[in-house]
Amino acid sequence: METRHDIIIVGAGMAGMTVALALAKGGLDVVMVERMPLSAQVEATYDGRASAIAYSCFRQWQALGVGAALEPLSCRMNEIVVTDAHLPGAATKKPSPFFLHFDAAEISDRSGDEPLGYMIENRHTRAALHEAVVAAGIRLITPAKVAHIKETPGQVVLTLDTGEVLSAPLVVAAEGRNSPLREHAKIKTIGWDYGQSAVVATVKMEHPHNHVAYEYFLSSGPFAILPLTDNRACLVWSESHAKAKALLEVRPELFHAHLMQRFGEFLGQVELTGPKFIYPLSMALAEDMYRGRIALLGDAAHGIHPIAGQGLNLGLKDAAALAEVVIEAARLGEDIGAESVLERYAQWRRFENVSTSIIMDGFVHLFSNNNPIVRVARDVGMGVVNAIGPARRFFMEDAGGATGDLPKLLRGQII
Repeated sequence: METRHDIIIVGAGMAGMTVALALAKGGLDVVMVERMPLSAQVEATYDGRASAIAYSCFRQWQALGVGAALEPLSCRMNEIVVTDAHLPGAATKKPSPFFLHFDAAEISDRSGDEPLGYMIENRHTRAALHEAVVAAGIRLITPAKVAHIKETPGQVVLTLDTGEVLSAPLVVAAEGRNSPLREHAKIKTIGWDYGQSAVVATVKMEHPHNHVAYEYFLSSGPFAILPLTDNRACLVWSESHAKAKALLEVRPELFHAHLMQRFGEFLGQVELTGPKFIYPLSMALAEDMYRGRIALLGDAAHGIHPIAGQGLNLGLKDAAALAEVVIEAARLGEDIGAESVLERYAQWRRFENVSTSIIMDGFVHLFSNNNPIVRVARDVGMGVVNAIGPARRFFMEDAGGATGDLPKLLRGQII
């Protein structure tokens, strides 16, 4: 038996559940399909990552009614310190005198005293969004995969491996970087492997982190200390694939010794509080944001290096833009899966997604580089930006997602 809906969202990740909530609040009939049970995705052993959420994206969650559940689990990121550093060793040079220091207090008059961002563990975000999806009455079919896709002029028909058949004029592909729907739509991607993996772990510190995030640029890749609740921090430690794998498997005391060489002692004793995880780093940018009646969202459209913590934020901005375009089209009586509608979504998001991907890729090559000439140039560049107040404030507002043509949800408004 075939059931018809307004929109089918394949992939119940953080961006997928966010757009589902927004569309449902706009009066549309939404159904979600997810291959993995959500109960498994909120386990501490499933995903050790935490995400830096731009304050505009957090506004979206507040507008959708998820903010109250997430606020106690979020850590304000009031300051960010970025420095260029050398790998530890007998011949280690002195630290660079140039650095970047971003402080939310500088833009508080324009941001409403919001922080630069919020650090939230992914499992907590998934749990809060899932609870909101259930409360909104959105049907979530899980575990299930798309087994067959049939496209007609007016709709897409999905047959699931459970035998259920769904149809809708619009399908949203939100399954992540290796999106089967994107492949079915024959949307090509541009990308490459960075030859790096990120080792991710959570630690507890002796001294308070004071809501400050630190990022050290080493020749092997960035090393980030990101503040969490309960005076913990999420570490994102980039190394070559081989070194990252070795760090994952090394004895605890050796891991701790390598960690402290990079971490330093300014936060006192550091204790590992959970398992370590490893994630290969790459870039994958889809050539199109949609094809036919299939629209791409989040990592299915753009997977970037986590060097500046913008990956999930891009997906949440996609969610806000897609929801606004589709809801307004439905209110005007338009075909919500028509090319004219989806092109409006693509035009809204294409420039930022492409430009951010290019800039992040440039940062990776610029900062994961030990060439002395390049080091001097980037150090001077950081020093110049740090010395110019307007430039510093622009970068803070841009990272917070508060610049450009913002969708209503990113301004904290319901569509």
